Amino acid sequence: MQELTDIQRLVVSILPLLFAITLHEVAHGWAALRFGDTTALQEGRLSLNPLHHIDPIGTVLVPLLTFGLPLLLTGQPGFLFGWAKPVPVSMHRLRRPRRDMAWVALAGPCANLAMALGWALVMAGGAYFAQFLPLAGAPLFYVGAAGILVNALFAVLNLFPIPPLDGSRVLAALLPPRAAAVLYRYEREGMILVLILAASGILGRLIWPLVDLVNRLFLTVVLLLLR
Repeated sequence: MQELTDIQRLVVSILPLLFAITLHEVAHGWAALRFGDTTALQEGRLSLNPLHHIDPIGTVLVPLLTFGLPLLLTGQPGFLFGWAKPVPVSMHRLRRPRRDMAWVALAGPCANLAMALGWALVMAGGAYFAQFLPLAGAPLFYVGAAGILVNALFAVLNLFPIPPLDGSRVLAALLPPRAAAVLYRYEREGMILVLILAASGILGRLIWPLVDLVNRLFLTVVLLLLR
């Protein structure tokens, strides 16, 4: 198959990115609803419409600057970083707040891993059809590959235990209540730290080996499907 240009590589990442952020947030809301919190439902945040979850800065501007700009300038993609509008979760409404909040947090990365599997099927289908219909198969192949990588990145990144990332919610459930309260108290500072780590490239170097491992696992699934 013909290699994509830099612009084409950027374009094929848009659809997987929208799915990744939308279903990640909706998964949090559905999990919270399952454990007794109706806040997301009441505020209309269980919608699969990406427009309900897009944050102009976190979903559009930051990914363009961190991923798209380096790709256009150097031909190499940067570290894809961004966020959506968080789905509201009222911890006190959960039936067992500490335990249930951990499950609500894990729902997002689990949704990303499920999407990565779905994109693996798309990639395998694209590779198969490219033999007979190159114009139809090649786009599916490249969109599927982008979908696997984007969701592997989102799953691993969100499990990083720095507030307000999902991994910090899981860590809080394992800590004594007083220590967990301290962790929650520093969410704003934690977000600033995450931004600094991402902008400096440190975050990418820390998590990329695991992202690459997850990506390779799903690419192995693609190869198995094509046998």
